Amino acid sequence: MTALTTTRRSLHGVAELLLAGPQFTTSERIELRVAGAGFATIAAPALAVEGTRLITSSGAADLPGRTYREVAAEIGVEPRDLADVYTDGPAVRADETIELDADAVATLLSAFVAGDRALRALAPDETPVLWPEHFDVAITLDAVNYGVSPGDGFLPEPYAYVGPHEPRHGEFFNAPFGAARPVRELDDLLAFFREGRALAR
Repeated sequence: MTALTTTRRSLHGVAELLLAGPQFTTSERIELRVAGAGFATIAAPALAVEGTRLITSSGAADLPGRTYREVAAEIGVEPRDLADVYTDGPAVRADETIELDADAVATLLSAFVAGDRALRALAPDETPVLWPEHFDVAITLDAVNYGVSPGDGFLPEPYAYVGPHEPRHGEFFNAPFGAARPVRELDDLLAFFREGRALAR
């Protein structure tokens, strides 16, 4: 696997096992949010990922080279997957080692930050959610999903997407779920989302 793919899987595991899972145990919420230059819980426990560190209210824990269970023990939470909540998560086990490449982390987190900013500009009344299932930041407007994925089986790098609930046709819609463009090819994420919104109407 490439550094980007390996890092993406590990970060996805962090999002589920160390943030969304413990949050669900405490608060029965799975939603995460883009925060600062990384991402964070929306409810207790207050946890955030910044670069290759997990930030708590009382300190920080380094992530690379350690198991999820080891990091969880340090910060005082129980690692929890969400296989009982959804079926298409990262399938990462608590005893796996977290593998993070610093450059890949920067690429993935910057895509989330740019996506969150563009989504807020597209729909100021909506709050983007970073979903731990597919690990994408997204909103839904008029039965159309707009978001940024860090990559997956469809496209192995960060990409922006427009996903109408009902299929649309035309050159813009180039993916099975609607439209997708690599983030590195888009100078203006907001313009992409606006074009997709206009064409989806």
